[in-house]
Amino acid sequence: MNTQIGISQRRAAMSFVLVVLVVVAALVVHRHSNAAGTSAAGLPLNHVADIPLPGRASRLDYESFDPDRHLLFIAHLGDSEVIVFDTQTSRVVARIGDISKVHGVLVVPGLSRVYASATGSNEVVAIDETTLKITARIPGGVYPDGMAYAPDTRKLYVSDETGGTETVIDTQTNRRTNTIKLGGTIGNTQYDAASRHIFVNAQSQRKLVEIDPANDAIISQIDLPGAKGNHGLYIVPQLHLAFIACEDNAKLLALNLLTKQVFQAFDVGDDPDVLAFDPAMGTLYVAGEAGVVSMFAVGSSAVSKTGEGSIGPNAHVVGVDPSTHRVYFPLKNVDGRPVLRIMARR
Repeated sequence: MNTQIGISQRRAAMSFVLVVLVVVAALVVHRHSNAAGTSAAGLPLNHVADIPLPGRASRLDYESFDPDRHLLFIAHLGDSEVIVFDTQTSRVVARIGDISKVHGVLVVPGLSRVYASATGSNEVVAIDETTLKITARIPGGVYPDGMAYAPDTRKLYVSDETGGTETVIDTQTNRRTNTIKLGGTIGNTQYDAASRHIFVNAQSQRKLVEIDPANDAIISQIDLPGAKGNHGLYIVPQLHLAFIACEDNAKLLALNLLTKQVFQAFDVGDDPDVLAFDPAMGTLYVAGEAGVVSMFAVGSSAVSKTGEGSIGPNAHVVGVDPSTHRVYFPLKNVDGRPVLRIMARR
């Protein structure tokens, strides 16, 4: 009798263990599926891969893509380094350190150079794209952030976010040549290939400032009705459109650069930051600090939202490969480590 009881107890214990193992396995599968498959719910995107990134699970900031070399440069602000990722081999090929609290990063393929804004040392760092070595350090103002390059004059324009200015750098000598006073808090900066002018968000003034690189003169100051914290900026020159992401009221504004009028406004996820555009697909991506990404179809006469959903924690940075249409989201902390989440159009 005791023997039978013991056998029954062992069988019950084994059954319980099996049930626990099945439940745990199901949870693991669900967790993986949730990270990879359903994170794009509400978006016409499929998950391709999560590539582990080096360093700590700390803030990642801007990224910039060189389509000729197939290199994606990612600012790892928390680790004060730029990560170089090869999109063809899907692997990290270099880490460029000693760039204190790197925020902005911009590839200039025509110069075979990368520029990074280091807010920890208030400078702009020049990197040779061939050797991936630092070649110059230039004063960048009080808090250098976003950058844009004007090819006709070979000048780099750098947003000084808290200094209220735009820093101008001669890329032939890597020297600061001018400081344009704008006042207040400054958002991102973009170059418009159609007008050949620089545009910069005067964030606290709720304006978009237009600068002529020929003489660094302010051409116009465009009012942005409905803007609160106009920080993110992207220009589609072939359509004469500017898109402004407003972090304080979670709005995206569409501005006609010919009429200088805002003609559409959309709700987006909280704290929108970085914008990216896929020209062949006519798709605009808006990424926010809350992890929500919004997608828009951009036409010559109208803009419409095509999807919105959560990509992952703190998914405020987005970049696009225009040849493959893959979309890249650096995430600072997925299961305790930074990853590069790669998505593709359905």
